[in-house]
Amino acid sequence: MQFVCRYGTPDGRILTQVEQGTDAVSVQRDLERQGFHIFEVKPQGISLNFKLPFARRHKRMPMDEFLAFNQELAALLRAGLPVLQGLELMLERMEESHLRDVLTEIRDQVRSGSELSDAFAGFGDMFPPLYASSLKAGERSGELEQVIRRFIRYLKLMIDARKRVVSALVYPAVLIGLSISMLGILAVYVVPSFSRFYSDLDAELPMITQITLAVSFWLKDHLYWLLGSIVVGTIALKRWGDTPPGRRFIDRMRLQIPLVGEIFHRFALSEFCRALSTLIAGGIPLVSGLEIATNAVGNAYIGDRIRPAIDEVTQGQAFHDALDRTEVFPKISIDMIKVGEATGSLDEMLSSVSDYFDDYVETRVQRLLTLIEPIMLIVMGAIIALLLISIYLPMFGALGQVGN
Repeated sequence: MQFVCRYGTPDGRILTQVEQGTDAVSVQRDLERQGFHIFEVKPQGISLNFKLPFARRHKRMPMDEFLAFNQELAALLRAGLPVLQGLELMLERMEESHLRDVLTEIRDQVRSGSELSDAFAGFGDMFPPLYASSLKAGERSGELEQVIRRFIRYLKLMIDARKRVVSALVYPAVLIGLSISMLGILAVYVVPSFSRFYSDLDAELPMITQITLAVSFWLKDHLYWLLGSIVVGTIALKRWGDTPPGRRFIDRMRLQIPLVGEIFHRFALSEFCRALSTLIAGGIPLVSGLEIATNAVGNAYIGDRIRPAIDEVTQGQAFHDALDRTEVFPKISIDMIKVGEATGSLDEMLSSVSDYFDDYVETRVQRLLTLIEPIMLIVMGAIIALLLISIYLPMFGALGQVGN
């Protein structure tokens, strides 16, 4: 059979060639013996993105659960147990779960002679993109345990950063949700109940009251259609967002959101720098690490903007210059990376850049929280005041006519 292979050469080039072999695993092993770093091996004429409707799909592993798995695996390796024996020991004590099923398949592949990195690479949609590559570097250097512990530090930092951002955004999300719910109840149930009272007044209603009643009756008459459309639209948007074009478009729109877009931007850059730092520290060459770290970025649009830097570095351009031309990195981060590149401490400097972005995100989130609460109070107060005026204005007019 013929296989289309995409791999990195020891001198930093990335090639796509057609190779002959009995199966993908044997072709990959032959190329690895020649010193190449493998990115993809697939049968010629078959797209890896094609999935049958009934084919089993693996859901992504929760980061907390994956962290616990790696901590236990590192402890077993440190105790001197071989990889296969460590996997079997973990399976004996593991309760029934999705991870147990996947780990059983991985154990079977390792038992049949596959490397641990190759076994995990077969579940690329389930585990972080840089995990299998980190394992591969650890297997080649004989420092698998140290590589796993370095990956554990990476996971802890990413989990901590995400938790800080999410916990900070919970309060404004709840506030906005409650505000919208309260306005919906007022508009759909409270305001229309005054219509019979207004009809008994036998007087022309003010324009603001007519508009409020018209909007309220429309919402009441179309409430179920509106809710159904929102649910269907949300599901359709999520399905479209799972496709590469949809994800890129949505990720790009996230960056355009006022006040919040810059937070998404800096967090994506932090993911890239943290992943690349972990890979370089694990012994993976810069070009190969760039390819993996770019795919690990949570924002697809940012990943696409960074990707041209891979070809420039492959052609001999300085890493910091290539990143600068992407126009997505702040000047200060480019200067820091330049220093790390010149001093031979690129992995440490990338980690420092990631810390800088994390601090920036946390500061901006806290500043955003101080703005959201007064803004929401002002907006909610204005809307409620408008509703009350539209409701009670006809009453004041009727009372004035009675007084005369």
